[in-house]
Amino acid sequence: MDWSGWAKGAAESIWLARVVAGRLVELDNGLGREAVVAALVDRGRREPRTVVGLDFSFSFPAWFCARQGWRNGQEVWAAVGERAEELLAAGAPPFWGRPGTVAQRLGDPFRQTEKDLERRPKSTFQIGGAGTVGTGSLRGMGHLARLAAAGFTIWPFDEAGWPRVVEVYPRLCVPAGVVKSRHRSRRDHLHDWFPQQDPVLLERAAGCEDAFDAAVTALAMAADLPSLIDLPRFTAGAPQLIEGCVWAPTTRRGAQRPAPR
Repeated sequence: MDWSGWAKGAAESIWLARVVAGRLVELDNGLGREAVVAALVDRGRREPRTVVGLDFSFSFPAWFCARQGWRNGQEVWAAVGERAEELLAAGAPPFWGRPGTVAQRLGDPFRQTEKDLERRPKSTFQIGGAGTVGTGSLRGMGHLARLAAAGFTIWPFDEAGWPRVVEVYPRLCVPAGVVKSRHRSRRDHLHDWFPQQDPVLLERAAGCEDAFDAAVTALAMAADLPSLIDLPRFTAGAPQLIEGCVWAPTTRRGAQRPAPR
């Protein structure tokens, strides 16, 4: 799923792609955050062996969690679910990116998982400017608590069960040469790499960056099912157990899978 941090009109930017037995069978938008999470809960109940990929940070760097007194993912999601709009409105350090703010210096802006990736995402603390991921993350973390309450396991915070949720970064699911902002580049990649897929859905995926991200990520997940079935486990004290970890495909050029620590 390609998530959105927009306060209004998020439904237009949230795209859900569904792959069954290697086939892209659904690609659509139009549901807001609450509605799309309800759809995921319903899908998980009807098809327990489901893996959901969500495109936002599941937590913060460990030092910030410790500073807030959060000891595990559930505490992070509960607190942020209640305070997301307050944190966004204040924009106080360590959050930055709004006009008049500068990158904070309170601590490392990146989680360990981000530092381990070949293509590093933006910091979760960035809530404004190009490539911002913080806004969507703050407006997404509370929904992880809802999914957990519905029986989903959230990797790597929980022991892996079914259905399960992983954090994804769509940029890892396409070669470096794909220019996502260009329709022709998106279209060529989809038709070159996935010629066996429904051409109507491929054209829909090429229509905008959000649809493209949802489709290529879902297809990359389907192509790399063994890594999603046997997810890495982390030893006690590993930063990923409080910070979260990005799932990365092993079967795409340029992909880098995070190693357990």
